[in-house]
Formats: sequence, C-alpha cells, structure tokens
Amino acid sequence: MTPAPAILSDRTAIETHQMRLLHRLMQQLLASNRFYGAKLHAAGVEIVPQTLREFFCHVPFTFKAELIDDQTAHPPFGSNLTYAVEEYSRFHQTSGTTGRPMRWLDTPESWAWVVECWTRIYQSAGIGRRDRMFFPFSFGPFLGFWGAFDAAVRMGCLAIPGGGMRSTARLSTLLDNQATVICTTPTYALHLAEVAEEEKIDLTAGSVRTIIVAGEPGGSIPATRSHIEQLWGGARVVDHHGMTEIGPVSYECPERRGVLHIMETAYIPEVIDPVSLQPVGPGGSGELVLTNLGRVGSPILRYRTGDTVRRAREMRCPCGSEEMALEGGILGRSDDMVVVRGVNLYPSAVEQVVRSSGGVAEFRVEIYHEKSLTEMSIQIEPATGEEPAAVSHRVAAALHYAFGLRVTVSPVPAGTLPRFEAKAKRWIYR
Repeated sequence: MTPAPAILSDRTAIETHQMRLLHRLMQQLLASNRFYGAKLHAAGVEIVPQTLREFFCHVPFTFKAELIDDQTAHPPFGSNLTYAVEEYSRFHQTSGTTGRPMRWLDTPESWAWVVECWTRIYQSAGIGRRDRMFFPFSFGPFLGFWGAFDAAVRMGCLAIPGGGMRSTARLSTLLDNQATVICTTPTYALHLAEVAEEEKIDLTAGSVRTIIVAGEPGGSIPATRSHIEQLWGGARVVDHHGMTEIGPVSYECPERRGVLHIMETAYIPEVIDPVSLQPVGPGGSGELVLTNLGRVGSPILRYRTGDTVRRAREMRCPCGSEEMALEGGILGRSDDMVVVRGVNLYPSAVEQVVRSSGGVAEFRVEIYHEKSLTEMSIQIEPATGEEPAAVSHRVAAALHYAFGLRVTVSPVPAGTLPRFEAKAKRWIYR
C-alpha cells in the first residue's frame, strides 16, 4: 500500500521522499499506462528522471483539455489507466463547471491514498476520533464528499450523512446529534445559517466547533470566513482545496489563517509564470502545477491546474512545516479573471469587498458587454433588518474605493438569488 502522507519538516527529507515515490510511479506508467506511456515517449522520456530538476526539465505539462479529449477518443474512461478496468472500484466525476465533465476511476490502493490525504487535513485541523462529523450534501459523483466521509470513518469519528434532506432537516440532525464538525462549501455554510435565522434555530446552542470548507475560495477570504464564524457562534472555519482529477491537495496552516500548505509528501507542487512557464520563487504569484505521487491507478504528472496562487516568502513556516505555503489560499482561476474597464478582477477579490461591506445575505455578479466595453453589475440580497438602499450604496462605495470602478449595485428581495449546497455559481456571463 502507498505510504501515508506523513508530516515531514525537513526540505531534504521531503524531496527524498518525493523522488522515491516518483520513481515508483513513473516506472509503472512507462510500463503500463497508455496515456502517459505515449506522452512520455513523444517527449523523449524513456527512463525515470533521477532528480526533480530533470523531472521539471523533461516531463511535459498535462492539460485538462487533453484529458477530456482522451476520454472522448477512448470512451468512457479514457486511456489514463495504469491497470485493467477490472482493477478499479471507485468512480467519480468532475462538476463540469468549466467544460465537459471528466470521469475518474480509482483502484483500492489509489483510493486509500486519497483517504490518507483527507486524514491529514482533519488532523491538521485538530479533529480526532471523539468528534462527530456532519456531511450536509447529496452524495453525487464528486470525489471530495466521498473522500471526506471515508476518512472520518477510518479515523473512528461518528460520521453523520446528511444526503436527501432539506436544509431545515439537516440543521435539526446536526444539532440533535451534537455534531462538532461540519464539512461543506462556504456558500452552504452561509445558507444553513440563513435558514436557521428564518426558522428561529439557535446555532449557538449546538456543539459545532469546526467548519471545514472547500470547493470555493471563501474559506481563505477573510471577510467571508469571519462572516461564517460569526453566524455559527464562533465555530472555526478551516479551509483546504483539491480536485477530483488530482485529489485532496492542501491543508490550512494551524498557525496562520488563510494560508494553505501543499501536502508535499503526496504531491510535487510547482508555481510557474503562465506566460514564460518559468518557475516562480517564494513571494511570487503564478499558476499552480501539481503531480500526484500516490494515485498510481489514475495519475497526473505536472498538471496545469489553472489556479492562481501566491507563494509565501518564508521557506519555513511558523507552524514548523517546510511544505510549500500559499498565502490567501487559491486566489482565483486564470480563466475566471475578467478585465472590467482596464481593471483585472478575480471573483475572490470582489467577494472580499462585498462581504466586508456588511449586511449582505447573498449576491450575484453579472458580466456583460456594452459598446465594446466589459461591464459589471451586482445584485444583492440585504440581510434581515438591513435597509436595501443603504447596503447597496455601501457596497458600491466599497467597490469604487477598492478597484476605482463605479459598479451598479441593485438590491433584490429576499430569496431571489439561488442557493447552492455544492459550488456556488455567483458569476453570470452575458
């Protein structure tokens, strides 16, 4: 079985561990993975690189588009399978929010690696077997939900499923069973609190102390994180991130809020300039590139994630880890950035301004074109007891101060904007 992604603090030990797993992985891929066998052969890679430098120099990037095209050419699962299909026991699928969904299979060994990564996320958040964990989502084919649940069970926690329930029933279930931890998206944590207020349910009477969030940048956006914690009576919000095709990637630093550490015992991370493709050093910003080391049955080498991140300046974190640290978590996706009247905007930056303005229950951004210019308008639902005109003016003023843009902000009645239990779709492009 693939070794568990244990915590290593020494840089040399981390890289030695990475090369050992990379050697094992690439030997297997060259021997029996049709997708990577052909890709590596075309790049002239016939033997396993002996150093990380060689790996970065000779192994080509992997792009989401080529994985999707491969599954189209070799339906239904593509050719990025290291073993015969009969060896696989888990099926998952991406959300398809940026194109056609991808199907992803795991062998029992690869799935054990995914669960071990999730276990480390829990351990870094201070979660143990005495915790009662509530999962308020429908169990569709999205990998994160299943990995989180299986890891909770393996740790010996009481794992409480919340599928097939309305939000009110979920609130009753987590309160009645004294759940101490919730795994959800930032948006749905806000929505549950909103429903609790409508139903006169006192969340402070519950036992929830930790809310683990993912799927959106909100957990590392200070204003959104603080808003959730206030609504849930001081429960601590813990962020992390991952992808169905890659696995659970990061955990939040226990010492620094809004800083994510890449699990470098499970991944080889790179941050590159998306134009020059040159590596970005500590303190710089660029695109995150990932290689997973333990998912041998369904691997990815040097995956261009499209996620924009900023590396921390310090090589050694105050928490003691030397694993790569990302300040502010995932800042945005390269394909999410829009240019409005010459100003580069990421959804996470806009959300920080809107949430920090206060008094906003929910919002939606519309991007449209007018006279060859890209424009932005925002609809907001004021929180209960807030004056709509005052909130709209406050948000518009904050956006103008932050970005130098005059943005139309319009209030809408409560319940107008959609709510999501998985990834929210707040940005509409016309």
